[in-house]
Amino acid sequence: MTKDALERLLDYTVWANHRAMRAVATVSVAEFRRDLGGSHGGLRGTLAHTLGAEWIWLERWKGVSPSKPPFDEAEFKDVVAVRERWKVVEDHRKSWLSGLKADDVRKTIRYKTLAGEAFEAPLWQLVQHVANHSTYHRGQVVAFLRLLGAKPLATDMVVWDRKHRK
Repeated sequence: MTKDALERLLDYTVWANHRAMRAVATVSVAEFRRDLGGSHGGLRGTLAHTLGAEWIWLERWKGVSPSKPPFDEAEFKDVVAVRERWKVVEDHRKSWLSGLKADDVRKTIRYKTLAGEAFEAPLWQLVQHVANHSTYHRGQVVAFLRLLGAKPLATDMVVWDRKHRK
C-alpha cells in the first residue's frame, strides 16, 4: 500500500463522516441523544465512539497509546458539537499525514489498547482498520436515521470515487 492509498482512505472517511453528520443534523436534538439500543446507544453515542476511535488511532500512529477514552458522549449537546471536535482531529490527522514519508506506510506501529494489551501491526493495516471501523459505525448511523424516519444517505466508497475521480 502507498501513501497515496492511505490518503485516499482517509479523505474518503472524512467525506463520508461529513455526509453522515449532515444527515444527523436533520433530526431533533432529542432524537440525536436518544438511546436506540445500538452498541453505543444511538446517534450521539455512535458518532462519539467513532470520533474517539479515530483520535485514539491517530495518537497510536504518532507513538502515543492513550490509556482512557478521550471524552464522554455527554460532552456533545448536539451534532454541531461533534462536528467541531471532529474538525480538530481531521486537521491534526491531515498534518500528520502530510509529514509521512512514503516508506513510513510499511513501518510497524507498536501500541497498547485502552486495557493495556500490547500489539503491533504495519501502519497501512491500521489505517485500513480505522477506515473500515468508521464505515461500520456509519452503517449503524444510517440504520438509526431510518428508524427515526429521517432520509437515509449513501456513504459508499464508490460514491466518493465517482465524485472525486482524478
